[in-house]
Amino acid sequence: MTDLLLGTTNAGKQREFRRLLAGLPGRLLMPQDLGLDLEVDEPHHTYAENAGAKAEAYCRASGLLTVADDSGIEAAALGWGPGVRSARFGDTGAGHAERLLTALEGASDRRARMVCALALAIPDGEPRLELFTGVIEGTIATRRRGSGGFGYDPIFLLPTGQTTAELQEGEKDAISHRGRAVAAARPRLLQLLGAAQQ
Repeated sequence: MTDLLLGTTNAGKQREFRRLLAGLPGRLLMPQDLGLDLEVDEPHHTYAENAGAKAEAYCRASGLLTVADDSGIEAAALGWGPGVRSARFGDTGAGHAERLLTALEGASDRRARMVCALALAIPDGEPRLELFTGVIEGTIATRRRGSGGFGYDPIFLLPTGQTTAELQEGEKDAISHRGRAVAAARPRLLQLLGAAQQ
């Protein structure tokens, strides 16, 4: 049986990816399943570079086909930032969303988007990287709403009038930036995992 390793220790991402990658051949493994505890620097200026660095590091450490992502929120009023710095925008937990709300206090332009770059590292001597992207457009709400999701979900407002934190898991997965990136990668994952089992 072929295994696919998810290159993240972020509990929220692990929950979401378990749902998004369900139904693929083989087993989906987490770093803790293999006793891996890697600290991968994310000094790059693009989501793709950061996602690639994580996927490659976990692929090298495990020898397994590995998927990793880098995601962020971009607000028009902040020059389309914080972008790749989203995970370091404020404190951990609720701090990210709260700081963004504070930064946009009084802003009339609340356009925003969430972006996910998904990197697939294929073990083949030196890991080979393939990249996939998902984007969702919306606005920044004026206050937190909803109890689902994680990170910026309670303040990312969809054209339907709901935040992504107010959606059911299946609804969010179908339209989210991460869901769209996984949907783009799924045919390639099926090809690689299916071929390995034949």
